[in-house]
Amino acid sequence: MQYRPFGKLDWKVSALGFGAMRLPILDGKSSNIDQPKATEMIRHAIDNGLNYLDTAYVYHDQKSEVAVGIALKDGYRERVKIATKLPIWFVKTTSDFDRMLNEQLERLQTDHIDFYLLHALNKDSWQKILDLKLIQEAEKALADGRIRHLGFSFHDKLETFKKIVDGYDKWTFCQIQYNFMDTDFQAGREGLQYAASKGLAVVVMEPLRGGKLAADIPAARPLWESAPIKRTPADWALQWLWNQPEVSTVLSGMSTLDQLKENLASADISKVGLLTTQELELVEKVNKVLTARSPIPCTACEYCLPCPNNVNIPRNFASYNNAAMYNDIADSRLDYKMWIPDGEKAAQCIQCDECLDKCPQQIAISTWMPVIDGVLGLGHPFVEKV
Repeated sequence: MQYRPFGKLDWKVSALGFGAMRLPILDGKSSNIDQPKATEMIRHAIDNGLNYLDTAYVYHDQKSEVAVGIALKDGYRERVKIATKLPIWFVKTTSDFDRMLNEQLERLQTDHIDFYLLHALNKDSWQKILDLKLIQEAEKALADGRIRHLGFSFHDKLETFKKIVDGYDKWTFCQIQYNFMDTDFQAGREGLQYAASKGLAVVVMEPLRGGKLAADIPAARPLWESAPIKRTPADWALQWLWNQPEVSTVLSGMSTLDQLKENLASADISKVGLLTTQELELVEKVNKVLTARSPIPCTACEYCLPCPNNVNIPRNFASYNNAAMYNDIADSRLDYKMWIPDGEKAAQCIQCDECLDKCPQQIAISTWMPVIDGVLGLGHPFVEKV
């Protein structure tokens, strides 16, 4: 295992971190974790040098922390740092912080959490944290030793990310979505470098975009096969991240022992500067090939916003485009159902056409919206052109 600096701490983190949000399950039920397999995977990871294990209050229908606590018995707890998260959307009053933290300690069967994150921050949840004085509650937990370091995970725009980084001067770390397809998405590369420049460790989540970048995508296959050094698509994506010095550790949500072993092998050879200029150019070509598969030429400039009916036009376009880029319409349908609020879905479009003149790409927005809702919301066949 290779180890990397973790911000300003006098401690090094394993290049690969274990994300406990996709543990093996039984009967297709997220809450029904296959505990023997989960324990085997977590212990195998630790036995092979992994020292950072990430979970959250909500993962696996609130059963992930319990499974992690069981897996870390028999001396394994002392060999790994635990990261878990407080779901801000569940917090209603200031006192909820202590109540939920104590519940997490009980689930994890530990007296302290090494790295505690305020979960999935955005503009609104950051304001909620300030209003409820949750930072002060976290500082009390730091003082009494229940948590050792405070950080946050993030899902919003770069501007908001910088505001949160600068909004508290004692952050130890942050967690962002980042991969070779998401260099300008949310915090992106600029956010990665900004946080690192402030001394924060940066933990990367979704390095394989939920497994999409590990798949054998036909459009990308000829490019990967053209490389002198052969790698799996997953290894290309992971090495691209580890190639960057600002990346502290890369989380992978692994579901099988084989996936874990493959990622451990990748981590063993990882280092900053491993990829050549030609290899980095190859990854960029794959990015462009996949991006070109998008049927809707949206650049997410947001000139079309605000929509008078509150439709999040770029977000709906992105979900639809992802179905084409990664040959995975089922995942985009799940994304549309679960992660785009009902009030912002394409279904809310009333074809007022107010957005048409605002779009620099001259996209027929009001024509696409019912198509998107039909395909992602109602299960109609995929459409590439309108």
